[in-house]
Amino acid sequence: MVGSRASWAQRSDMGKQAPKKNKPTSMANPNNQNLSTPIFNGENFDFWYVKMRTIFVYTELWDLVENGFEEPEDEGALTNPQKNQLKEQRKKESKALSFIQQGVSEAIFPKIINATKAKEAWDILQKEYRGNLKVRTIKLQSLKRDFENLKMNDMELLKDYFSRVMELVNQMKIYGDNITNQRVVEKILISLLEKYNPIVAVIEETKDLADLSIEDLMGSIKTFEQRLSRQSKKSIESVFQSKLNVSTSNSQGRGRGRNAT
Repeated sequence: MVGSRASWAQRSDMGKQAPKKNKPTSMANPNNQNLSTPIFNGENFDFWYVKMRTIFVYTELWDLVENGFEEPEDEGALTNPQKNQLKEQRKKESKALSFIQQGVSEAIFPKIINATKAKEAWDILQKEYRGNLKVRTIKLQSLKRDFENLKMNDMELLKDYFSRVMELVNQMKIYGDNITNQRVVEKILISLLEKYNPIVAVIEETKDLADLSIEDLMGSIKTFEQRLSRQSKKSIESVFQSKLNVSTSNSQGRGRGRNAT
């Protein structure tokens, strides 16, 4: 990712804060709980990327990782508040780089061993494992085609189909697609099996699809499915009871016939 890097004068003027005391551990979050850093071993970089970005956003380090920062040309010309701000910024820089270093396996680490800045290490990994824009665009187009052709299979469980849909949607988002929640809801509704048509009709007539969450949608359809299952069970029990009554009646009839002779 490319981002503009602000000068130290600009950053220090954005808000001067007193230096914070070090936490007991370098990987501690504001609640003093250790963060578990996911390990990238060369596979599924996009998943690792999303997890790491979440950590950086939570620890307020994402701006450093994405855009980096420039060291001042003349540190001696800085005011004391600016020097304190620079010191804190360097601590954050080291912390961000440490997250990245701890987040890769020993096999991957040599690729970033010479990186002295978090952005430098991050860009090296992105360039090698995330691919360029053209490659990602082609992959996204393939995922979009898969989404358009998505349909529930005859013997597929409802929860399995929802999982399959969301896995594909998450992949699309990772590759840069801004698919809306409403689009996902609409796709699910038109791709379910015919037995769900009654609940689909009710949802389309009574719900605002723009505000309907995927969780609420699944809850409504699952409730309908459970109702269908109960009705089917009652029907089977009713048929079984009818056959039992007929069998009993026939047995009694044959018994009376023998007695009559």
